[in-house]
Amino acid sequence: MRKIFLFLGFVLLTTINAYAQTGIGGNKSGYKKQGNTLYFNNTNGDVQIEFCSPYMFRVRASWNRKFEPDEHLMQENYTWPTVNYKVTDTKAGYIIQTSALIITVLKSPFIINISDSKGVMLSSEYVPDSKQNGGMHHIGDTVICTKDLMPNEHFFGFGERMDFIDQRNKLVKLNVGRGKSKNNLLGAYNVNEANYCPVPFFMSTRGYGIYLHNSSATEWDMGSKSDSEYSFKANDGELDYYFIYGPSFPSILNSYLSVTGKSPLLPRFAFGLHMGTYSGGTWGHEELTSDKYVIELARKMREMGIPVDILFLDSTWRLFGKKGGKGATTFEWRETFKDPKGMFDSLYAMNFKMVGLHIRPRFDNAKNLNLLDQAQAKGFTYPENGKPGEFVNFFDQQAADWWWNNGVMKVASIGAKFLKTDEGSAFGSLANESEKVGPTGKEVAQLHNVFPIAYAKAPYLKFQEYNHIRGFNQTREGYSGIQRYPFIFAGDWPSEWQYFAPIIKAGLNIGLSGVGYWAHCMGGFEHAADPELYMRWVQFGMFSPVAMVFGMDHPGYKEPWNYGAEALANFKKYDDLRYRLIPYIYSNAYTQYQTGMPLMRALVLEYQDDPNTYNITDQYLFGDKMMVCPVTVKGAQTRTLYLPAGVWFDYWTGKKYNGKQYIHVLTPTDQLPLFVKAGSIIPMQPAMKYMDEKPVDVITLDIFPYQSSSFKLYEDDGVSLKYQQGEKAITQITIADNAGRWELHIKKPEGNYTPAKHHYLAKIHWSGDKEPSTVTENKQTIKAISTAEAVNNTGGWYYDKTDQVLWIKTTNSNSEDITISFK
Repeated sequence: MRKIFLFLGFVLLTTINAYAQTGIGGNKSGYKKQGNTLYFNNTNGDVQIEFCSPYMFRVRASWNRKFEPDEHLMQENYTWPTVNYKVTDTKAGYIIQTSALIITVLKSPFIINISDSKGVMLSSEYVPDSKQNGGMHHIGDTVICTKDLMPNEHFFGFGERMDFIDQRNKLVKLNVGRGKSKNNLLGAYNVNEANYCPVPFFMSTRGYGIYLHNSSATEWDMGSKSDSEYSFKANDGELDYYFIYGPSFPSILNSYLSVTGKSPLLPRFAFGLHMGTYSGGTWGHEELTSDKYVIELARKMREMGIPVDILFLDSTWRLFGKKGGKGATTFEWRETFKDPKGMFDSLYAMNFKMVGLHIRPRFDNAKNLNLLDQAQAKGFTYPENGKPGEFVNFFDQQAADWWWNNGVMKVASIGAKFLKTDEGSAFGSLANESEKVGPTGKEVAQLHNVFPIAYAKAPYLKFQEYNHIRGFNQTREGYSGIQRYPFIFAGDWPSEWQYFAPIIKAGLNIGLSGVGYWAHCMGGFEHAADPELYMRWVQFGMFSPVAMVFGMDHPGYKEPWNYGAEALANFKKYDDLRYRLIPYIYSNAYTQYQTGMPLMRALVLEYQDDPNTYNITDQYLFGDKMMVCPVTVKGAQTRTLYLPAGVWFDYWTGKKYNGKQYIHVLTPTDQLPLFVKAGSIIPMQPAMKYMDEKPVDVITLDIFPYQSSSFKLYEDDGVSLKYQQGEKAITQITIADNAGRWELHIKKPEGNYTPAKHHYLAKIHWSGDKEPSTVTENKQTIKAISTAEAVNNTGGWYYDKTDQVLWIKTTNSNSEDITISFK
């Protein structure tokens, strides 16, 4: 506590009153305490500090002394349990203490400094060298907060960015959209300006995060102009931010998502492959489209044994009108689709789980449907310049209902089960493929960033109710809160090497920003891909949160057989592996639902105290056990990668490495460098052509034993919302070295969901000096078998001397506890 009082005295002696008219002013009448909230009346405005937990509080400043009402697009939760805190009123300021934080509020100038419970400074607004000093200010409609930039402080988050991971010393501008230059190379393909899904949230290596709850365009100067300060500002609206103490990044992320909402569980089949198609005719080739093409594409995937579960038809399925802008949505089928319902029926007969359609948020008229005219007449479009506009007013529930009943139901009623909601960024901004700007004005500028959320939310909830299964929606744009509706794809990047590595950065940054489900177009979207690039991009794509293949390159369309035999074999290899990894992926998806830890994790998320991870942009953890290291250089025969602290195994060879070092590995074209943490237990299912093609009667446990470790296998019905009420099964699996004898324990599933019966096949990467001598299951000796294949068919155990792998098939099933012992 003495540290805090000394700091107060120092500030009072050295700070001049530099706030002038833009600051919030000095505190003039004490404070009022009401529940979790403290109210401060200052000379130029009012401030509220509201506690959400001992680790998190909300700061709101208003110069007109009015505070905005709650909104529910960016933020989901406004209700918090009672937080115990005490306030000490000193001459210089107020000291507010929770069990985790000490918040020092100076009275004049009114600035907020935050320390941990031991008095170690986390964040300060005392910035003596600043032109306007630290703290809260406004200049016109712009609201600003300036804070001290501490030495060795680094910042991560800010949404789907393709430029950097660590944003220290950078100027970051957040506003949904992408480059404006009409030269695509400088505009739409500008990785520095790409802003499909910005998120006004960051995490600092000092152990805290800040979420700015403001929908206007924002700017974050993270030390680009000065090494002594950083600031964040919004063009309009309220200065309203959350300070979140971790100190670990996973804890910060979890708290942030307790405000904005966590990602729901996708249907289990949605973790399989998604495939998009232009139905045989992309833009400029629309006359080549047909329902026959779509059926033949699906049939070819099945005949070639390439696993896939979800198919979507991009924009050329529908007629384009003349009034609502290029590509606006008419909901009228192109004449080349002779029998759309028959197409849907054929696809579902081939065991595709969901077939979806691409749309845009503008209505248009077609030959037989005049939805734009009808919606405008009813007032269900957002006004433009005082006249009826073309955008569906998704902020109005009546308008969203009319859009669903009169537009979407025309396709849902015959078989469409989800939408790809594209071009959300066009609301209040120049669309990528149109000369139309859409609605304008101050209100529109504040709604621009949240329009993509309202746009995705409407079909997500409507289809969830209509399909009677978990909601599903694919979208390109988003903002804080989009993770609830629930997955983003990275946009229309060309099939060129220069865009491959930035796409990986986008996935890392969006995961650091609370958006767990994210996809990209394997091989790139536009142009035909170099076959080697296609192979490398597919390897990365199959180890992404959502695996999606889709392109507009005519006539290749990123269909795997169009890139050569080697590329086809590579596609099938990694697609097969993804489907086998579904138990591992799905279990980690449940962890994401619980905690917010994304499936795709930048290394800094788990190793924030290791500066070596701060700028690693081409490696990531996939779930909690596997590390993926894509190869992003054409012709590369090797690559250097970093192994964080701990012990690591090469997934392909079983070779063991000590961590906290850089290593150099071979990179054959068909091999993705893949490593697993020592002690990893990775559950896998049998190979499938589509999800649930056959019963999961055997779960393989791919184990890399080291000391002691565990894994929680998550199971549920895979499609319903019952998991939200706790209907699930958890199987606890552990392995440990017990005085020289290894013991693998597989507990009977716990929970109120009864999973299907299955046995276990343990694949143990054995690093002992000699082969095992005895193996027991529940204290009964298991017989040795001559081949691994025989073990899988009949049970027993087998040791592969060449690969140093011990195979053990259990006699017992998941209806009882199992203990396997081997030495």
